Amino acid sequence: MENLLRLADHEDFFSRRCVWVNGPVIVGAGPSGLATAACLREQGVPFVVLERAECIASLWQKRTYDRLKLHLPKQFCQLPKFPFPEDFPEYPTKKQFIDYLELYAKRFEINPRFNESVQSARYDETSGLWRVKTAEAEYICHWLVVATGENAECVTPDIQGLTEFSGEVIHACDYKSGEKFKGKKVLVVGCGNSGMEVSLDLCNHNASPSMVCRSSVHVLPREILGKSTFELAVLLMKWLPLWLVDKLLLIFAWLVLGNIEKYGLKRPATGPLEYKNTMGKTPVLDIGALEKIRSGDIKVVPGIKRFSRGQVELDNGEKLDVDSVVLATGYRSNVPSWLQEGEFFSKNGFPKAPFPHGWKGNAGLYAVGFTRRGLSGASSDAMRIAQDIGQAWKEETRQKKQTTACHRRCISQF
Repeated sequence: MENLLRLADHEDFFSRRCVWVNGPVIVGAGPSGLATAACLREQGVPFVVLERAECIASLWQKRTYDRLKLHLPKQFCQLPKFPFPEDFPEYPTKKQFIDYLELYAKRFEINPRFNESVQSARYDETSGLWRVKTAEAEYICHWLVVATGENAECVTPDIQGLTEFSGEVIHACDYKSGEKFKGKKVLVVGCGNSGMEVSLDLCNHNASPSMVCRSSVHVLPREILGKSTFELAVLLMKWLPLWLVDKLLLIFAWLVLGNIEKYGLKRPATGPLEYKNTMGKTPVLDIGALEKIRSGDIKVVPGIKRFSRGQVELDNGEKLDVDSVVLATGYRSNVPSWLQEGEFFSKNGFPKAPFPHGWKGNAGLYAVGFTRRGLSGASSDAMRIAQDIGQAWKEETRQKKQTTACHRRCISQF
């Protein structure tokens, strides 16, 4: 049996175009992959970027709604070595951010190999090299950078009766605008940033959204006293412990937003920053949805018990007539589906080591964009990875030059 497996692997090796990469292979051409490639370019290290889609930042370009803006001020979202244009607003739009990424790729001469979906990647102990397979080729390299991110795949929950529901059911990744839902009763499943923004957009297009809030959620104002809430938290963290910063943020939130629990939005027992660190759930930054909840334009409802043909029954026994459903139920990593490795990455597709130690594994394996700390976390990872690979690559190049020079001297003497 073992011989048969070896033979199959041998035949597979020769059935694909084999490509040697004199540097790392980066899987993913989203912001994380681009940031790593740019930092490697600055180090003078060659690389290959593999991207499953036909464009950079495909999640931003294809799977986000039209009204989307960056939730944080632009200074916390810019990638290494290249700030946002000065004329961009504090919270750039989706289009502006995509334009920025296109400029970024052009500035650092990053030319991904598009439509190259990685089927598998494994470390070959015998050769000490990574073998990265796509449908077109097998890439051989010393270093592998996983940059597919936290949101590679949509999460679709298994809800009783959902397949029997007669109306339209879409995931938030396929939602573009509330225009086509005008006059309809729409159930939005999920109350995170996506759920809140989709509900707000539906309201603005004269739909009637009901938002399912099954679990607790932290809602914070986007700004406090004219300053970004995130920026304020970063500033306070320099001087105060996390628990105290959490308490201050909740006090500010209460002063600005009031008591949100009376609208069906129950806060977690732990503070927003601790909850983010332990559970990986980002606080909702309110950009107008709460006002619609107060006015009753957005109805907050409890968890779902079951769907029927044109209705949904809630956990409290209430039944709602529903025309359409939008699943704002989040995303997950797809790393376990293609990376054949079990030491560095866990089964949920995230590095096992907690931040800030989850960027480097063994045998030349790296991860970027898995910090649950947004674009600033990805940028931090990218700079560390490029520096680490850069040092190893330069040392290897120096040794090769010395070996080549030695061979030439020996030949000339002979």
